[in-house]
Order: sequence, then C-alpha cells, then structure tokens
Amino acid sequence: MKTKNRWLMALSAIAIHLSIGAAYAYSVYKNPLVETIGWSETYVTLAFTIMMALAGLSAAFFGPFVEKHGPRKSAILAAILFASGQAGSGLAVVVDSSIMFLLTYGLLSGLGLGVGYISPVSTLVKWFPDRRGLATGMAVLGFGTGALVTAPAAALLIETINVTNTFYVLGACYFILMMLGASYIEPPKEGWMPPSMVKAVASGQKAIKKDLRQLTAKQAVKTKHFWMLWTMKLINVSAGIMMISVASPMAQDVVGLSAAAAATMVGIMGIFNGGGRLGWAAASDYIGRHNVFLIFFVIQMVAFFTLPMTTNAIIFQILILLVVSCYGGGFSNLPAFIGDLFGTKQLGAIHGYLLTTWSLGGIIGPMLVSNIQGATGSYIPVFYVFFGMITLAFIVSVFLRMDIKKIQKQQKLQQGSSIA
Repeated sequence: MKTKNRWLMALSAIAIHLSIGAAYAYSVYKNPLVETIGWSETYVTLAFTIMMALAGLSAAFFGPFVEKHGPRKSAILAAILFASGQAGSGLAVVVDSSIMFLLTYGLLSGLGLGVGYISPVSTLVKWFPDRRGLATGMAVLGFGTGALVTAPAAALLIETINVTNTFYVLGACYFILMMLGASYIEPPKEGWMPPSMVKAVASGQKAIKKDLRQLTAKQAVKTKHFWMLWTMKLINVSAGIMMISVASPMAQDVVGLSAAAAATMVGIMGIFNGGGRLGWAAASDYIGRHNVFLIFFVIQMVAFFTLPMTTNAIIFQILILLVVSCYGGGFSNLPAFIGDLFGTKQLGAIHGYLLTTWSLGGIIGPMLVSNIQGATGSYIPVFYVFFGMITLAFIVSVFLRMDIKKIQKQQKLQQGSSIA
C-alpha cells in the first residue's frame, strides 16, 4: 500500500481548520440578525458565547472518541455537527426562533468546533516527526485565518442573498470542505519517518529525538507536568483573549488612538494572531517548545510592565501585537509540546483536556478586564494584574523546563549504564 503524501495530509487538516475557524467571523451576522430579524443583542451574542465556551469543553469531551475511532470518523462527525449548526441557524431565522438559534449556532456548531479542532492535529504530529511545530502551526494557522476568508464572503452574501441563505450556502461549503479533508486524513504506520529523516538517521547526521514519556491521557493528567502546562496555557489564553476583547477601546482610551486607527489595529491583530501560530511553531522545532513558552512570558512581562507607562501610540500598538502573537503561538505550540512531554499514544485526548483552558480563559480574560475597568474607570490597573499573572506563568515555565532537563539527564545516564 502506497504511503500517503504528508503535505496533502497537512492540506486536509488546514481545510478542516479553515472551516471551523469561520466561527471567528460571527460579528458579520450580528447587525443583520438584530436589525433585520429583530432579535435582542443579548441572544445574538449569547449564541457566540455558547459556541466558544463549548469549543474547549467539547474538545476535552470528544478527546477519547478521537483516540478510539481515529481522525477520519472524528472529522466526519465534526463536519456533520458544525455544518448542521451553521445551516440550522438559517432555519432558525426562517422560523424566527432565537432559542433554536442558540441550539444550532451555539450548541451544534460549538460541539463540531471542538471535535474538529483536535481531530487532525494528533495525526499531523505523527506525520511530521521531524517538524512537529511546523505541522501543527500550519493547521492552527488555518483556524486563525478562517475568519479572514469568511468575513468578506459572508458580508457579500448577506447583501446579495440575505442572511438566511448565507447560513445555508456557507454551511454547505463548510461541510464539503471538511468532508474532503476527512476523506484523506489518516495516521501513518507506527514508527513511520519521512525518507529524508530515515537517511539522516542512518548516516548519523540526525538522532531520533525521543519523547520524554509515552503516557495515556489518564496517566498524563495525574502528572504535575500536565497541570504546569495547563496553568501556563490558561494564563496565556486569558491574557490574549483579554487583549483581543478590548483592544480598540483600550487603545483609544490609553493613548488616544482614533476609532479608525483602532479598527485598523484590530485588523492587523488578526494577522499577528495567525502569523504567530505558524512563526512561533516553526521556531519551536529549532529552539524547543519549552524555550518558546519562556520567550512568550518574557515578551508579555515586558509588554504588560511597559504598557501603563507608554504614551507613544506606535509603541503601544506594537506591544499589543506582540501579546496577540504569543496568544496565537500558544495554540500552535501546544500539540507539539504535548507530544514532547507525554508522547503521541493519546495526544488527541490530552490535547482536548488541555483545551479546557480555551473555554476558561475566554471567560477569565474578558471578565477581569471588564470588572477592573468598571471599578476603576481605567485600563491601567488591568496591565498590572496581568503582569502578575504572566510572572506566575513564567515561574511555572522555568520549573517545567528544569524538570524536563532533569528527566532527560537521568534518561541519558540510565541509557549509558544499560549500554555499559
């Protein structure tokens, strides 16, 4: 049987992530639903909140399903759930049922989003043993850029064929694209390596980098390393989503940016979010995943410490963009880091459990900034609170790195003694 092309495998993963990443284009639907249909803004916003909250939770819930049934069946399930949620939203508009809209766009799409997010990632890690970071970075870049493709398309469709038919058309497009991705994706044989890597290992030019351990999901969650990584990820997500949620009013309030300039900055943030996913992930293949997370927290400590004292609008925006790139990079580095720490045996399930930080961080970040700003009337205290949180994450990441180095040293000594 001929081995499948791993770059087409990556393209399949991107097709799935590009489709579910369209969820971030939700703001395009907001005004048409409120103004044309007459639904309350609360209900319209709630649908998106439900979907995003379910994304991380359903990733954790469906993790064992992905491990048991494989990436293809999981991706097909994701296609059915996500596309049904999107197309079902059109039906909810037709029958004028805001409750049905919560169940379709919120519940069904949220479940599809979670399982679709983790389905291809663990498989890609296995297809790219030599470039884990780059592989997961490509897939997650697809998710990050989904809104850039969908937003203008959805806006044009709403103007020409109305919001109901837009949901139908895009739902069908997502289904076709996700099914095409699902039809090709499958894991390689156990221990598979690309020909270039086989030659490099045989000639002694490259050594096979062993994972720290090979653990099941149940075993992984009982280790302190899992909870250290979970804490680091939660803080990184909270800081990033906080920044994304209030970037425009924050920039206008703190450095006097105009509304138009702030809107431009928000657009550029999308590029840094997506670019950070690929750039930081690719870099991690050379400098190590634990070092990349250390760099994330150093950058953000500098940013959050400097932001309160910054009066220059350009510097202020650069610091925000750096924080957002670290947020995106955190998502793309996570699967490869999981593989390094816990192996690829049940990477999908472990990834799902760690993505609970996505849902939780989506609540913590916006909640903290709104409460602090509401209580003080200023964004300045927000920066100091997040500086403290990022410092904690930095300390945890230092201890995790020390632990990794310690275990690797012990393993080398054990290997040396067994050879002797």
